[in-house]
Amino acid sequence: MSVRLTLLSFLSRRTVRPLLARARSPEANRRLLERAARRWFRAPPYALYRDSDAGSGGLWISARPGSHPPRPGKLILYVHGGGFISGSPRTHAAMCARLAWLTGVEVFVPRYRLAPTDPFPAGREDIRAAWEAVIAKGYRPRDVILAGDSAGANLIFGLLADLCAEGACPAGVVALSPIADFTFSGASIADNAATECMLPAERRDELVDWYLGKHDPADPHASPLFATYTAPPPVLIQYAENELLRDDGVRLAQVLRDAGGEVVVQTWPRAPHVFQIFDGWVPEARDALTGVADFVKRCLA
Repeated sequence: MSVRLTLLSFLSRRTVRPLLARARSPEANRRLLERAARRWFRAPPYALYRDSDAGSGGLWISARPGSHPPRPGKLILYVHGGGFISGSPRTHAAMCARLAWLTGVEVFVPRYRLAPTDPFPAGREDIRAAWEAVIAKGYRPRDVILAGDSAGANLIFGLLADLCAEGACPAGVVALSPIADFTFSGASIADNAATECMLPAERRDELVDWYLGKHDPADPHASPLFATYTAPPPVLIQYAENELLRDDGVRLAQVLRDAGGEVVVQTWPRAPHVFQIFDGWVPEARDALTGVADFVKRCLA
């Protein structure tokens, strides 16, 4: 564990987690993430961003063709996190630009409606529409990687279960610290309450109210841990061992393996939730994104 990651974990625990614990509304969470994105998230040079009006809209991200041309016909469909109440394609643009640089593959980050204004299943519907828009543009399912972090990873696994049932699986799936179980039955929810660097465990029920309302938290479309996956494609899951959501990743990997899927799990002993977004600040973030890139390139070979 590098000195920089140790410092990032310390600062997250002392500043970010208390801020999230005290935030009075989803709007406060959104402002916090947007400020962090503008100030702290670093993009590689020569990144190219193009707005899209496909589906609910979004952002196309690639390296500039003159510097690092993307592979034609290949795509990463990346769904941003933010607890279902915050985040946007712009907040995650820097990390996705690094993924585009490392993989040589263009990235599309769709926009989706956020709770509590638009609770479940609005975001799920928007991500399905984004998939349909990508296919309508001529991408084949076997040439697309589904990827996402935290809440975004939840949404891609909900989509994956449907695609597997329809026989239209993507080439692979990448999940960074997924939230997969809104019943919060994983042991790490309690075991890691003190070691979690970023997410305040005491607000989990409030998140359920904002996102699900009266909807059953065990619904497989809301909690993909309980979904059925038919012949799933290769999956990469990354998380930190000290996270609240550690066991969501552990158990989801086992569900996918039991369904016959190949699952690669990469873990770090102590790191903030979705530490990969701090690429350019801590070496472990680049190591993690390099692991993602290697997996993507193998799936799209």
